[in-house]
Amino acid sequence: MADQNLIVEAEPGGHGHPSASSFESRIRSVFAGNFRWVICALLFFGVTKNYMDRQVLGVLKGTLQHEFGWNEIDYGNIVFAFQAAYALGMILVGRLIDRLGTRIGYAVAMVFWSLASMGHAIAFSFPSFVVARTALGFGEGGVFPASIKCVAEWFPKKERALATGIFNAGTNIGAIVTPLVVPWIAVHLGWRWAFLLTGAIGFVWLSFWLWLYRSPEQHPYCTDAERAYIQSDPVAPAGKIKWGELLPHRQTWAFAAGKFMIDPIWYFILFWIPDYLQRAHGLHLTQIGLPILVIYVISDLGSIGGGWVSSTLIRRGFSVNAARKWAMFLCALCVLPIAWVYRISGLWPATILIGLAAAGHQGFSANLLTLSSDLFPSRAVASVVGIGGMSGAVGGMLIAEIVGHVLQWTGSYMIPFFIAASAYMVALLFIHLLSPRLVPARIGVS
Repeated sequence: MADQNLIVEAEPGGHGHPSASSFESRIRSVFAGNFRWVICALLFFGVTKNYMDRQVLGVLKGTLQHEFGWNEIDYGNIVFAFQAAYALGMILVGRLIDRLGTRIGYAVAMVFWSLASMGHAIAFSFPSFVVARTALGFGEGGVFPASIKCVAEWFPKKERALATGIFNAGTNIGAIVTPLVVPWIAVHLGWRWAFLLTGAIGFVWLSFWLWLYRSPEQHPYCTDAERAYIQSDPVAPAGKIKWGELLPHRQTWAFAAGKFMIDPIWYFILFWIPDYLQRAHGLHLTQIGLPILVIYVISDLGSIGGGWVSSTLIRRGFSVNAARKWAMFLCALCVLPIAWVYRISGLWPATILIGLAAAGHQGFSANLLTLSSDLFPSRAVASVVGIGGMSGAVGGMLIAEIVGHVLQWTGSYMIPFFIAASAYMVALLFIHLLSPRLVPARIGVS
């Protein structure tokens, strides 16, 4: 009887060894009824890896400018190439994920961008960096369409903003770890190893993803009770959706307008704040780790807190419309003080204000990303996030050129900080004008 029990336990995971069976049995018992949060953890680490790969360049900006002789406009053009490819990748890879499914689609995207990240190590000139950065941007375009689609599959609406806030916090962890680890690697092993080692982490994540991820309907670790809870929202019709069916809807443009306004500000924080800290406060490469850590720890609190606010308001009887927009308004208020950062001489007051703005961005972003699953059926979510992500990446292209030229001409961060301060209130205004009540779009089946 004991042997039979071991065999039965092994079947869901596809393993015949008692040790594997025992291990998987423990997983099922520990996470019984809550396995969706294991899936959320996978998404968290995937986003962490994504942001480590994209931030290595920002951390090594001064080192690479010195080695290759780039000026501020050259650096801005490299960031522009990443953003242009990211825009294309968001819409094409997002569509591919809707066709391939979350499990395979995300795996393909991870392999592609991890190899592209490692490819920076063999770049020897400005054009080769542009090629590597373009490949990285295209592959990384899959991370948010896949993650939001996964949340739509694994969480009911009342938990989606919180789940999104948690996995979106991975952006901050990636941004914390990178300036702590990459300078050490660059100093002791050389900057090329920084790209190689961070890129290779993707294949470790991939092994866990392929082992643990299935849809709730197919997952042996998802109990019947949890499955019923996940599917407690009204059932959306099945079928494929064409892009042409998404573009006429105001809800699509509300999401895209919000992304166009706020994503460039996050790219500005990601790609230029390490340089700002070195330039304005006289820090060396190995000294920026602690201020960056503080900024993104604060940012993490905003990411989770922003999702928690709207989810809590919904549980207390607020409409989805009121809960999401009040949460985004509070987050937009947190960004406003960044307008005065350029006038502050102290390192830590400036760091706290930048961290507050980053927290406001992440909280706003968690709610904005959740709107895609509020307004569209799950079979369209990755495509909608792809359209919005493309819009945000186009905004990122513009901010790359603006910041690069402003710094080259004036040497001051005043204008970029003023743009950052105003962007979120403008984004919320656009969202409200285009979708005053956040009524779900009526999408037909092709």
